[in-house]
Amino acid sequence: MTAPTPRRAVLVAALAVVTAATAASVPGGGTPAAAAPAPRAQGRTVDNRFWYSYGHWRAGTHRGTTAVAGARPGLRIRTAAGRTEYADPHTGRKSTWEYATWTSPTHRSTVPAGEAVASWNAHTPDGTWIQVELRATYTDGAASPWYVMGRWASGDADIRRTSVDGQTDGRSTVWTDTLALDAPAAADGLRIAGWQLRLTLHRRPGAADSPTVWLAGAMVSDVPDRYTVPASRPSGAAHELKVPRYSQQTHIGRYPEYDNGGEAWCSPTSSQMVIEHFGRKADPAALAWVNPTYSDPQVCHAARSTYDAAYKGCGNWSFNAAYAATYSGLAGVVTRLASLTDLETVVRAGIPVITSTSFRADELTGAGYGTAGHLMTVVGFTATGDVVVNDPHAHDNPSVRRVYRRAEWENVWLRTKRTTAAGKVASGSGGVCYLYAPALPTPAQILALRTVGVL
Repeated sequence: MTAPTPRRAVLVAALAVVTAATAASVPGGGTPAAAAPAPRAQGRTVDNRFWYSYGHWRAGTHRGTTAVAGARPGLRIRTAAGRTEYADPHTGRKSTWEYATWTSPTHRSTVPAGEAVASWNAHTPDGTWIQVELRATYTDGAASPWYVMGRWASGDADIRRTSVDGQTDGRSTVWTDTLALDAPAAADGLRIAGWQLRLTLHRRPGAADSPTVWLAGAMVSDVPDRYTVPASRPSGAAHELKVPRYSQQTHIGRYPEYDNGGEAWCSPTSSQMVIEHFGRKADPAALAWVNPTYSDPQVCHAARSTYDAAYKGCGNWSFNAAYAATYSGLAGVVTRLASLTDLETVVRAGIPVITSTSFRADELTGAGYGTAGHLMTVVGFTATGDVVVNDPHAHDNPSVRRVYRRAEWENVWLRTKRTTAAGKVASGSGGVCYLYAPALPTPAQILALRTVGVL
């Protein structure tokens, strides 16, 4: 579970009427052709677009950046476009940086969307960092401001990794990692028809080194309001991936500066399990700061490496995906999947899926707890279709493996609305998940990711 949940609750309130208005027409004579979304993919409520190839990076608008070829193509600083002073609000330090920018082509979404979540994968050597911005084009032809979706570095010596609060144009607002339409605008039928990313790469003045961005993009979605979802049909074949098991609860009280361990660390704990499934390990030097008496120091490292100084927690979705990609040869994105059928397709290709769920204690048999928001990893399925998970809420590592009833689990993951124990209406994630996979996936993994709409 993620402790700092207020922004999720506020986001849900802001989106309360978004999906209810999905079928509403745009007022004022319709949508200008230039702002119309691409033809909607049949049955899809999610659209993904990521840039990651050499050809992708050559496109767009470069101001001092250059595309770099190789086994893992990327974007780097060729020559500085200028200098800027950054006053870090979390340390009080002011410093001067060289920068260069890349602006993506406008992506015309196949889903007229109510929200967007950005993802990026990058290498930031000491003395470098990146800023990721997103600008939406609305269905009435107007555009949002450039919204900061993250100021990010893999370490925390140069800047504090942070989201940016208080960004709005009166029609949409950024809530930590999610750009969401405001309720009044959504009720009038407004949607996101397209969007662009702008990447700003920073380095110390005169330095030769540069950040390298390997992947950047976003998921936009318009999932309908629903308290229940229809059950999907299981494949009928048992399958389970071997994924390390770590409990978040064994870290209760550790590192208050990174949100105190325990229930606040479900996201980094889940991330670390999947990273290690792919054979990656934290470098011993990266763990040297951890108290040597603590078990599983790599989980403490994951918490520090995903901590968002503005959110004051480790549950920033985009930061978790970016952390996974700091490990050699791994890529990570945030997306939504439409069903357990889609999720099973990905798992059967060898990719565990980290999922965002919320439920009362009586809604998920065998869990033994309730949560307003919790990350757990799907690692397989039984022959009858029940869901095998690594649930970090367990009290110790051996207890992490759980089997949950298929229909119950699918509902608490895919719904967007739920009723709390107090009888109030609250949020569901609508199928949010983290997908971490090899940057050079196998043919079977490519097919699976294409099948579910990620590639």
